[in-house]
Amino acid sequence: MKLLRALADWKRVFGVMAVCVLFGGGSKPAHAAEPRVPVILSTDVGNEIDDQWAVTYLLLQRRFEVLGVMSAHAPSLAAPAGRTSYRILVDVVERRLGMKVHPPLIEGGSLPLKDARSPQPSAAVDFLIKTSRGFSEGRRLTVLVIGASTDVASAILRDPTIVNRIRIVQMGFNNEQGGDEYNILNDVRAEQVIVDSSVPLVIGPGDVCRRDLAMSFDHARELLLPRGAIGGWLWGEFEAWYYRVVKPLRVDDFSKPWFIWDNITLAFVLGMTEQHTAPRPHLREDLTFERVNTDKSVTWITAVDHDRLWKDFARVIDERQR
Repeated sequence: MKLLRALADWKRVFGVMAVCVLFGGGSKPAHAAEPRVPVILSTDVGNEIDDQWAVTYLLLQRRFEVLGVMSAHAPSLAAPAGRTSYRILVDVVERRLGMKVHPPLIEGGSLPLKDARSPQPSAAVDFLIKTSRGFSEGRRLTVLVIGASTDVASAILRDPTIVNRIRIVQMGFNNEQGGDEYNILNDVRAEQVIVDSSVPLVIGPGDVCRRDLAMSFDHARELLLPRGAIGGWLWGEFEAWYYRVVKPLRVDDFSKPWFIWDNITLAFVLGMTEQHTAPRPHLREDLTFERVNTDKSVTWITAVDHDRLWKDFARVIDERQR
């Protein structure tokens, strides 16, 4: 009888285990069951420090199905700027993040558009057009733009049908009135191509980044220093940038923050933002908006859940370190 009871007990245990495996119970993380989002990133990594944070988060967060990362030009990078950014990108991915296997890394163009009709050729343009052909209006490829939009605009000029296969999420402009924000300023004509097109467009403006993605010196240290080699590298870059740019003359005042601008795009895709939709304007040469009669729209990000964002950022770094 004891043997029969023991066998019955084991049968119940194995039954429970089978149910847990079948239905995802037990210790399976909740985020693992969520659908992955196919994305391509265009980044002027090396221009500032926030791109490194964005590349790190993108490649370590399992919700993203990263199909490629493209370099972008910026005037602060040594010429040819697209190649310089590409070399920094390779260093970030392969040395800093220690990834022997990773998504394709593609060199972008080094110069802005000459006009709003002529695309700039680059390997990134070719890659984006080719990759987009696996998508459709009902299943779009998300293109994250956290630098000059030259390569994305060139892809639209080369293949206008791409607007039916992609959506663009970018960090740009100062606010909903426009403004000479750095990413937009580096290729105004490219941005005019994007805004005037019918591609679905989401913009995370600078004023929201300044309010919700401000990172103090102490917060950055507390967030990053305990997080192994990756955290130590990001902290070292933040600290060096802070002393060089944020407080070169402030001897004892560490109150002024810096801004992790580009993570606003990733936060949107992960559902960590608030936003609203407005009629799509025309972008003037002076970087202000002209209101026009249109049935096209643009989505403006209005808030970021920064507590949730930085908690998840820390989590994915910790998982990578383990």
